[in-house]
Amino acid sequence: MKKDIIKCSLSALFLLAGFIGKLFFPFVPYLSETLFLVSYLIVGIEVLINAFSGLFRGNLLDETFLMTVATVGALIIGEFAEAVGVMLFYNVGEMFQEYSVNKSRKSIQALMEICPDKANLFINGEVKEIYAEEVKINDILLVRPGERFPVDCVIIKGETSINKSALTGESLPYEAGEGAEILSGEINLSGAVQVKAIKEAKESAAAKILELTENAAERKSKSEKFITRFSAVYTPLVVILALLLAVVPPLLIQGETYETWIYRALSFLVVSCPCALVISVPLSFFASIGRASSEGILVKGGTSLESLSKVTKVVFDKTGTLTKGQFEVTGIHPVEGVSEKELLFKAALCECNSNHPIALSIMKAYGNKIDNSENLSIKEVPGKGVVAALGENEILAGNLKLLKDNGVAVPSEINKEITGAAVYIAENEKFIGFIEACDTLKEDAKDAVTALERENIRTFMLTGDSKINAEKIASSLNISSVKYELLPEDKLTSLENIMKGSKGNTAFIGDGINDAPSIALSDVGVAMGALGSDAAVEAADIVLVDDKPSKIITAVKIAKKTMKIVKENIAFALGVKFLVLLLIALGFGNMWFAIFADVGVSVLAILNSMRMIIYKSK
Repeated sequence: MKKDIIKCSLSALFLLAGFIGKLFFPFVPYLSETLFLVSYLIVGIEVLINAFSGLFRGNLLDETFLMTVATVGALIIGEFAEAVGVMLFYNVGEMFQEYSVNKSRKSIQALMEICPDKANLFINGEVKEIYAEEVKINDILLVRPGERFPVDCVIIKGETSINKSALTGESLPYEAGEGAEILSGEINLSGAVQVKAIKEAKESAAAKILELTENAAERKSKSEKFITRFSAVYTPLVVILALLLAVVPPLLIQGETYETWIYRALSFLVVSCPCALVISVPLSFFASIGRASSEGILVKGGTSLESLSKVTKVVFDKTGTLTKGQFEVTGIHPVEGVSEKELLFKAALCECNSNHPIALSIMKAYGNKIDNSENLSIKEVPGKGVVAALGENEILAGNLKLLKDNGVAVPSEINKEITGAAVYIAENEKFIGFIEACDTLKEDAKDAVTALERENIRTFMLTGDSKINAEKIASSLNISSVKYELLPEDKLTSLENIMKGSKGNTAFIGDGINDAPSIALSDVGVAMGALGSDAAVEAADIVLVDDKPSKIITAVKIAKKTMKIVKENIAFALGVKFLVLLLIALGFGNMWFAIFADVGVSVLAILNSMRMIIYKSK
């Protein structure tokens, strides 16, 4: 940027000096012409070289060719100042483009910092620093306070606070101890921990996010392809028209001079340069991809944005998408004479050594550590539950089969009240209550559905869960339509029927391996990035990094705003150009008029595109 600013400023000074020489020193031979020529070469030499090299690259009719023909022609007919003006303002336009692209890249490049280069490997009791890409699965690593986790891993020793803002945008730290899974790129805030690698660096979360981001701009949208095709036809067409404009009128109209019509033809060429379209349309998509990435939304190219802007139906998977995919205790139901606290304590006694998801939810609800003393013995009964002995007391925690096998009767009416998973608890052959655990809704799930419906986007839910649970979730979220107990192939068939149902595109949002076919089939596939399967992320057009379903409405608003700006730029650029081309052909304009129609329109279109960099969806 400094080089470009210096170059344009120096050229402008020589241009100003040329005007001064023309006004005040007209008696000095070739003074102003020399100053104008120096000004021209300062900003034009690179364009001339690119145009010349284009002859050998097959890019004959690009914008540098148009700039070269127009300005060299202006120099030949003695319009030095106007030749400089075209080159100078063309370079200013290019500078604006570079600036805006760099601005939009910042939010993407910030992700580059989330992948640490080095890792601390334990070898024979000693710590050795190695490159992160050398880490293998099951390697034991040391991560000190202030360091980023180099790969996806699980803590095997120590406790700490974790900052995951680089991946999810959440600034609130969370506590993690032994057994906690950590994603690469997250920051260790407090204590040193030992971790076991569960993925190699190239397969870890941060690496996948980077890979998606780096490839995002490579997939062109339909609008971008239109501009490419348009330029390929438009540029040679206007060159031919310019040649005809320079030659035909002097031959057919008596009294007309070649000098007049060559000047008009050169002005015609300046106007015809499709810079505004070629630059502003891809830039709009690039800026939007950068804007989305800063919101925790990774978009795999302009095609995805364009398709998302036309979405009229959004289909949700349930588990892991609208719900957390983790069990939480939702009800503690003791029998008369037993308190909730006592029932939860006795369940925690049984489950304190288990890694079962429901057992973990009970321990989380209990909130304290169990003193695993010599008086407590725990025996697991596979497929049924746990039997714990504490002194002379025997406590059972498990399913109905476990209690039945041990001669414990459970009131039949209890089963009718349960909508989730239940752990039945008995003490000394007496039923004392049950604890219910369910997969709970994500905090922003209802906001996501409400916001979509407000945008006149219908919502659907497809799930393999039971009718009771599916309808309960759909009712609580006010989802338009729900289908349940679906196998992956059933889910695919249901999605096809939804896509045929009405006009507009259909987006499918999921997270599991079983969702990958539906994500790939839909017009816009959306995957949960943090906990979603690799297959789902790979198949998706858009990835929600922090697994928040409400981010889909942010993505929709960004997509719609992007397409609005793209259409504005196309209409504005073509409208102004065709008007000015007509005026110049009729003799109602000069080269300065042409400069505005080319460079001025380009700058305005670029500035319009740059609005996406600071766009706020709320």
